[in-house]
Amino acid sequence: MSSPTGEVFSNGSKVTNSNNKTKVSSGMDGEGLSKTASGKAAILAFGKAFPRVEVKQELLAEGYLRDTNCNDPVLKAKLERLCKSTTVKTRYVVMSPEILAKYPELTVEGATSIRQRLEISNEAVTEIGVEAAKQAILEWGRPVNQITHLVYVTSSEIRLPGGDLHLARDLGLNTDVNRVMLYMLGCYGGVTGLRVAKDLAENNPGSRVLLVTTETTIIGYRPPNPSRPYDLVGAALFGDGAAAVILGAHPSPYLETPFFELHWAGQSFLPNTDHTIVGNLTEEGLIFHLGRDLPKIIEDNIVAFCDKLLEIAAATGKQELNFGDLFWAVHPGGPAILNVVEKKFNLPPEKLQCSREVLMDYGNVSSNTILYVLDYLRHNRSSKVGNVNVKTTIEENHADCASHSDEWGLILAFGPGITFEGLVARKLS
Repeated sequence: MSSPTGEVFSNGSKVTNSNNKTKVSSGMDGEGLSKTASGKAAILAFGKAFPRVEVKQELLAEGYLRDTNCNDPVLKAKLERLCKSTTVKTRYVVMSPEILAKYPELTVEGATSIRQRLEISNEAVTEIGVEAAKQAILEWGRPVNQITHLVYVTSSEIRLPGGDLHLARDLGLNTDVNRVMLYMLGCYGGVTGLRVAKDLAENNPGSRVLLVTTETTIIGYRPPNPSRPYDLVGAALFGDGAAAVILGAHPSPYLETPFFELHWAGQSFLPNTDHTIVGNLTEEGLIFHLGRDLPKIIEDNIVAFCDKLLEIAAATGKQELNFGDLFWAVHPGGPAILNVVEKKFNLPPEKLQCSREVLMDYGNVSSNTILYVLDYLRHNRSSKVGNVNVKTTIEENHADCASHSDEWGLILAFGPGITFEGLVARKLS
């Protein structure tokens, strides 16, 4: 993915390196900086949705152990410590008392329950995915039949036909809409979805691409077990929800409002790290393992990956990009990962404030989470969850993440592989 100094790209832009900075120029005058780049995909609308069950983190340990009939005080104490260390305050989940009453086998160690889990998950991800998509379409303000492509991302369902068709049907999309399904990518799936949607938008003139990510933890829900300490991490960290964005190139003046322009995308996997994040589908559901070495792996490799992104990025206008000048949209896989990114790039705390706020408000919602971060970056912290107004309190002495005017930035996520996925983006409003 690296680019030799002085490489000229097909759009006339040129990349040169000096003093650890990447200078990207296109020969346009300053007036051109206020306009969208010709042919670049832009995000035109956002939507998000959550299940109706709200979980307060301080009540999680008591409720989870009660629901799974676990009376182990050691496990409870460990889970309570994890709940505090994750920095999560609130999450939304599909799991409910009604589901537990109907499917008591979900709380029985070793019980065969994959059919039951998929019955719940398949329906749930469609329901919240449709709601998120409808919000994005409403904000976009154009007829649903103008959606030409659908990109569907999830690690929470398995069925034929897939959720992409169910989503298209329930939204009333055209029967000739072009559909792409991205399954089992985990936490980097949202950025992969943006990359795929970007390519579709830029290579199909006049297209409008709906990207939907939707996730639930039902498929991996299980009672705690001393032999699986990583299950407690999942219980303390992960949440459910859906997100949607609409992308397109050449936004229509007065009809569409672009928020972020996507300029260059890159992906890289790290050999010999397959064991760090592992998920296997079994008769009991998805057995998930998260290695403790993940933050260290990210710490050792993130700078090189971001260097490559900036080296190749062919951005519009005359611009010197260095890490301190960028906005940072980082998937909040957990506080340790955010701490590593902040430390490696010597970033002030406000640069990752949006990622930290999303983690606090929703937990790690896998592929959805990066889209929530972008949503937080684009406007104030007030949002709507179902029929409930949610307002995040910004800590004193912490700058509101939405107040930053950094024009250029990085969108980053990490997941199984270990895979790094990233985009260089430009903030337009």
